[in-house]
Amino acid sequence: MNKSFIFFIICLLTCFSVFGQQGFVTVNGTQLILNGKPYRYIGTNYWYGGLLATNGESGKKRLKTELDFLKQQGVTNLRVMVGAEGLSTYPYRTPNEKVLEPEAGKFNENIMEGLDYLLNELGKRNMKAVLHFTNTWEWSGGIAEYLKWNGYGEQPYPKSLNGYYSWDKLREYIAQFYTCKPCMDELDTYIRYVLNRTNSLNGKKYTADPAIMAWEIINEPRPMEQTAVPAFEQWMSHVAALVKSIDKNHLLTTGSEGDIASDFDLSVYEKIHADKNIDYLTIHIWPKNWGWFKDTSIRKSYKTILDSAGKDIKKHLEIAHRLNKPLVIEEFGLPRDLHVYSPSATTVNRDKFYSFIFNEVLTHSGIAGCNFWAFAGTARPIPGQTFWKDGDEFMGDPGGEEQGLNSVFDIDNTTWAVVAKYVRKIE
Repeated sequence: MNKSFIFFIICLLTCFSVFGQQGFVTVNGTQLILNGKPYRYIGTNYWYGGLLATNGESGKKRLKTELDFLKQQGVTNLRVMVGAEGLSTYPYRTPNEKVLEPEAGKFNENIMEGLDYLLNELGKRNMKAVLHFTNTWEWSGGIAEYLKWNGYGEQPYPKSLNGYYSWDKLREYIAQFYTCKPCMDELDTYIRYVLNRTNSLNGKKYTADPAIMAWEIINEPRPMEQTAVPAFEQWMSHVAALVKSIDKNHLLTTGSEGDIASDFDLSVYEKIHADKNIDYLTIHIWPKNWGWFKDTSIRKSYKTILDSAGKDIKKHLEIAHRLNKPLVIEEFGLPRDLHVYSPSATTVNRDKFYSFIFNEVLTHSGIAGCNFWAFAGTARPIPGQTFWKDGDEFMGDPGGEEQGLNSVFDIDNTTWAVVAKYVRKIE
């Protein structure tokens, strides 16, 4: 056999061993790698993407239109919810007919076919999805549903429903999940169900589909109570090992907000990301939720917002470097100017905030990418209606959040100009 050919084969095999199969994103130290090159991106959150195709031909048309739009903007990495859990009368969450797991161990094939459709369309466009399994919060059911199914009663809901709201009661309720073995077993069943799926449209096993960049254990994991920390850490490690035992092609991360989600100590954040099965770190940045500003103009507190965001990124990036893993800023958002929800409202402050985050990605090689929250596409808020109701178009703001609050619409031209500027620089 020709020596040069043998040398070529050896080089090819070596490349695959270092960088993985073609089309799959891998990790090399603090960098993500795609096809032998550093993979860095500006992406978006598109949590409802898998649900659009379940709305018939009109939904499929909207999905394709929006994916084409994102591709044109250079936004090719989308963070998406796999599916919601549980049936509920709570009006501000994913509607019952769009729930993947209506009861423990029973799955809605129609919802998975919607995810099949999304992944198939992403593959056609060389786009990537980050898919999170479950949720800490009630807007998609989440881990509270497993508690409900196992006799722990209803999750405490916001004041508008039952006359009271207690953060402490919510924390106490959710913390029970990490010591509820049947709850955790049922969630394992859900994860196995998804990972073992074969796409009904293209015949690809999910575990062999390069349209998937990564899996996430849960959206915004929190131990909730100090006493729950050891069990929480053990559960995160267990699920990480479970996912990797089934899928060795894709990356895995936690879905964590950062130290604010650790509730007590930044070491909790570091420990769950130090796990050998976790490939990269995540953080979320929410100036409004975290009290970095109070005034509706946002402008008065703008310096505080940027200073706080910069410090937050810095301390998590230091952990990423210590663990020799990449960091992704996978959620960040800011309301439209003056907290007006209509697309006609300006986004001057948001555009500056996005520029700041994008520049952090550009400046620090250890930050592999970011996903802004959230793409609303062609959907529009209904005038005079603040919250989502069953039958409305899905948009970036999930149920329970003011529709249009953090959404980026396809007509937000100033924001897209900022995105385009940094996409060109990062690529």
